[in-house]
Amino acid sequence: MRALFFWLTGLTLPSLLPHLPDWHLVAALAVMLCPWRRVGPKTWRQGCLLAITFLLALAWSLWRAESRLAEAQALGPAGTAVEVVGTVRGLPDPGEFGVRFALEVEQVLEGPAGMPRRVLVSDYRGGHWPAGSRWQLKLRMRPVAASANPYGFDAERWMWSEGWLATATVRKGALRLADAADGQSFIDRLRDRVRQRFLHVLESSAAAGLLGALTVGAQGDLPSSAWRDFAATGTSHLVSISGLHITLAAGWVGWLTARLVRRFPPPGVAPRTVVVVAAWIAALMYALLAGFSVPTQRSVLMLGVAAVLLLLRRPLPPLRLWAIALAAVLTADPFAVLAPGVWLSFGLVAVLIWSGQAVVGLPWWRRGLQAQWAVTVASVPLLAGWFGQLPLVSPLANALAIPFATFLLTPLALLAAAVPAEGLTVLAGWLAEQGLWGLHQLARLPTWPVPGLPAPLWPALLAGAVWAVLPAGWTARLWAAVLWLPVFLWRPPAPLPGTMQVTVLDVGQGLSVLVRTARHALLYDTGAGEASRVVVPQLQGLGLSRLDTLLLSHHDSDHDGAAASLLAAFPVRQLWGAQTASAPGQPMTRCVAGQTWQWDGVRFEVLWPPAVGGASDDNAHSCVVRVVGRTGAVLLPGDAPAAVEATLVARHGPALASTVLVVGHHGSRTATSGVWLEAVRPRLAIISAGALNRYRHPHPDVLGRLAAHGVAVVRTDCQGMLTLTLEAGGPVVEGYRDRAARYWRRHCPR
Repeated sequence: MRALFFWLTGLTLPSLLPHLPDWHLVAALAVMLCPWRRVGPKTWRQGCLLAITFLLALAWSLWRAESRLAEAQALGPAGTAVEVVGTVRGLPDPGEFGVRFALEVEQVLEGPAGMPRRVLVSDYRGGHWPAGSRWQLKLRMRPVAASANPYGFDAERWMWSEGWLATATVRKGALRLADAADGQSFIDRLRDRVRQRFLHVLESSAAAGLLGALTVGAQGDLPSSAWRDFAATGTSHLVSISGLHITLAAGWVGWLTARLVRRFPPPGVAPRTVVVVAAWIAALMYALLAGFSVPTQRSVLMLGVAAVLLLLRRPLPPLRLWAIALAAVLTADPFAVLAPGVWLSFGLVAVLIWSGQAVVGLPWWRRGLQAQWAVTVASVPLLAGWFGQLPLVSPLANALAIPFATFLLTPLALLAAAVPAEGLTVLAGWLAEQGLWGLHQLARLPTWPVPGLPAPLWPALLAGAVWAVLPAGWTARLWAAVLWLPVFLWRPPAPLPGTMQVTVLDVGQGLSVLVRTARHALLYDTGAGEASRVVVPQLQGLGLSRLDTLLLSHHDSDHDGAAASLLAAFPVRQLWGAQTASAPGQPMTRCVAGQTWQWDGVRFEVLWPPAVGGASDDNAHSCVVRVVGRTGAVLLPGDAPAAVEATLVARHGPALASTVLVVGHHGSRTATSGVWLEAVRPRLAIISAGALNRYRHPHPDVLGRLAAHGVAVVRTDCQGMLTLTLEAGGPVVEGYRDRAARYWRRHCPR
């Protein structure tokens, strides 16, 4: 077990590094330690062997990472035009902004020869891209770039772990070729037929989306409301086909095979062999039906290791078998360490094994309660760390949903997929509707948002979880609460009276700024899309349970697009805005020049728009706010254009002076004029823009004007979420990409 631990540590370490050391040097060091058999006493030789194990695993993981980095860097700059021949793999995903699909590149007709083999392609015109179809396409390439925030879903980490190194958009002139006739295309077309049959029979309902997700991995047909219910109840793992589903399918087939071979023994073959092989083939077939995604590949590999050990009749303890399976998965795919699903599945299986050793001989209901208790307790640090919240209803929801999905819904859905009988599909759809209805009722119960924990509290959280599932008496287990008490009482420190903390969320091509005082919080704009993607996880991670004010600068989707979903998901005391169209149907206080208020010694001043007239377009309606504290001021101009800037300079002149300027219109050349900068005289400029955005913000002219005025610049597209503190000596800003630098994160040229 010690050697396995060192091997796993070597495989995991590179994922935490900001830069990769040369794998050649690590391999050379391992070679230098090779004569361990002839060195010193036994303990020294054992130490050398463990060091070699660690270095070899580290060298292997570093080589894989460097190879993937080299492949990603061969793409060239963003916006590179290429022409390729490729095949549509998997199931196209029709989304809110068009169709997204995986393209397997067969030939590069024009462009860099080092293109990745798999590219994630978007067609914003919403074209028809059948599974298994072949195309000659013109694409505009884009390296992987996504928002970088400390809490919630990390798209860059997910894409790296899944092997997506590039994205692309379709240009005009696509030419369809003869469809692919290989085995994968056959399976993809079969999956698409099953999906379309569910959608047709069940009239594109949420139940059809759930059946498609459980059988062929078509998660894109589930509405966002269903995903919110899964997240609120802690049952999202039941929708993603991974270790649980594939293991259950293998278990069902193994059980049926065992019953058959007991009645009809196969001649010349051990029954054990037939059962194990049949179970593993069932797992493989289910994984292929689900698209053979990276998580399903890991699950099949894990079960394959277990099958081989069973066939070899190696009597291994369960925990050692678990460690060997984990080592096999991470050796085959070192990037799996970045996938939360791997640690959730393996972690909870380890807990079940550990807790199961103490319940041998107990009644079945006691064993079930013990398993549920162990999984619930062990999931606390995992859910808090990966998802930033603890659904209080999760134990009850999982206790009901896991047997429901395991013994009823998933087997019936697979039967409906295999047998094209409308009655079966209708029955499975009805059962799915009941399950979704039940989860929706449970999702109404409260969750417990967990703020981002400082590093010293994580050992206490993990130790409490381990202590709680130890095979000891209940009295001893209660001491785990002592370790958890500081975790659940901790809250991030608030600013001192008279000071403020400003957080510019990385919402991509948009704007969202959080201003906190000692006892209040104001959010200026929300960015686009769903608030649950970026805004809500950051507010919860920063320790907020409500907003005193949501201020929407003007009616543009990149500023107020997430307002409706934020108001539905997060408590807001009052809503302000310059235009009622920003939040139709919501009571709103209109933002008008001259309004002022104070929170905890911090003054908020509305400078624009005027009560009447003065605005010719949405951008010119922008609510311009200046926030003044004891140690400096921050100016928030929204998308106010240069004409509005000139008017404000004429009205207020030197009174506009601010320590920090959030640059208007994401760095567009329509704002941030020289006259504006001379009046504001900022020491620091913050630009909120999307990474590699199609508008090419910030504009070089704006950056040139800021440099000419001696203004330091920080950008969300380069540094991710920005945390700003105004101190007596000047503004101090920290970017998330700098604080949590990893080799797989996008590095912005400075």
